[in-house]
Amino acid sequence: MTEKNRVVLVTGAGSKRGIGRAIALYMAKEGYDIIIADMDFNGAKETAEMVSTLGRKSFAIEANVTDEASVKYMVDAAVKSMGKIDILVNCAGITQPIKVLDTTLEDWNKIMSVNLTGTFLVSKAVLPGMKANKFGRIISISSVSGKRGGGVYGGAHYSASKAGVLGFSKALARECVLDGVTVNCICPGLVATDIRKGLSDEIEKATWKAIPMERPGTTDEVACAVAFLASEDAGYITGEDIDVNGGSHMD
Repeated sequence: MTEKNRVVLVTGAGSKRGIGRAIALYMAKEGYDIIIADMDFNGAKETAEMVSTLGRKSFAIEANVTDEASVKYMVDAAVKSMGKIDILVNCAGITQPIKVLDTTLEDWNKIMSVNLTGTFLVSKAVLPGMKANKFGRIISISSVSGKRGGGVYGGAHYSASKAGVLGFSKALARECVLDGVTVNCICPGLVATDIRKGLSDEIEKATWKAIPMERPGTTDEVACAVAFLASEDAGYITGEDIDVNGGSHMD
């Protein structure tokens, strides 16, 4: 069930074939108004235009989730434009398929800053408004790699960052549960997006064989799970993570 006039902020929603854009469009179809944030402002504007064609209000803004000042500006501007932020979807993320011995400190810090620090900074920025309104949903995109230690796509630093998102989200869920704010994660497995660009067809097909369903997931299959956690029906769920991985990891 969707409450009327709910506003969703989706970070990393500018990529043409990314999970973030799919979430923004899916949520718009479910009746939400959408704030689209991305470092690629042109991509964010394109997503916002697509949301508008679905009959929902939209607002696009350029933002760097690793920079606290940029995050504050994003949240302030979004609230000024849209009135509030009811639901946050932390989707901004990057990966890098390299081994530990090939990983530099710069590589490590870059992955951590976007995937984990970005989740922290944006969650912290929206939380005061959610607590004041006594309602909020924070939904972060983690990964199957954060639960099983890689084996899909991305190095150990990627797995560590996504495991960190899980731990952070559970701790935050405990902190704000009495303020009407729930905090949960989605853990996608292999999904058909551009984040895997560069993989050969042979490697792709071999990866599919390791999935019980023998196919990658779709962005809409991830978005559907996000929509459920954002809904009124999920009000008693917090500190949880939902696997959307075709059976590649079961717990």
